[in-house]
Amino acid sequence: MMEGDSMQQPHILLRPGDVSKYIILAGDPGRILRLANFLDSYEELAYNREFRTIRGSYKGVDITATSTGIGAPSAAICMEELIACGGKYFIRIGSGGAVQPYIKLGDLVISTAAVREDGTSRMYVEASYPAVADLELTKVIIDTCKELSFPYHSGLTRSHDSFYIDNEKEIVDYWNKKNILSSDMETAIVFTLAQLRAVKAASILNTVVEFDDDVKSGIEGYVNKEASTIEGEKREIMLALESIFRLEKISLKG
Repeated sequence: MMEGDSMQQPHILLRPGDVSKYIILAGDPGRILRLANFLDSYEELAYNREFRTIRGSYKGVDITATSTGIGAPSAAICMEELIACGGKYFIRIGSGGAVQPYIKLGDLVISTAAVREDGTSRMYVEASYPAVADLELTKVIIDTCKELSFPYHSGLTRSHDSFYIDNEKEIVDYWNKKNILSSDMETAIVFTLAQLRAVKAASILNTVVEFDDDVKSGIEGYVNKEASTIEGEKREIMLALESIFRLEKISLKG
């Protein structure tokens, strides 16, 4: 845990006890407000820099949601401070670019483990340390996704640090041949930190760029509310919330 755990965290501006044990992470602060529309009730706890946090109720379950901004460095800061405040279960709902041609816009990708091509996770631990999702939490998400009949794929993903590099196509083609499903920028650090800090994490990615599509134009389509990607975002929000509800029921029975 971080030093000064009883103090207000310097970036998310929260203290221990401010958050619930169930945390949903999204990159975009706007996605946190869109998630809020699915809750029975909520309040905004803090909004500083890229870190917006709300806390609310979904079917009687206490849930916190926080935006991490773009990339692994800010996601690591956010997650470290949320853990210091009492977060135990973390579900990332993010955007991903398909690395396989059969994955379509709006399809969900549930990551089981992530290739660590980000720099932040390597600052924590050597590259051979695996970035793996929590098996119990991920199974609950997959089972819930099947019940909801959402289109999804599960398997390995990849996290990286930049969209705009000269050899992006070569890199994606390489990982396509290694059966990687999707690329994002945060899943690997979320999984790595969860393992190092003994909390549980999972990741759901909404496909906003198809394989071999231009990254910039694909993201612009998402920003401009292309129907399939917006529907995918709604599905990943609902999947995260319903999975937490199911997980809470399981824990109460146990």
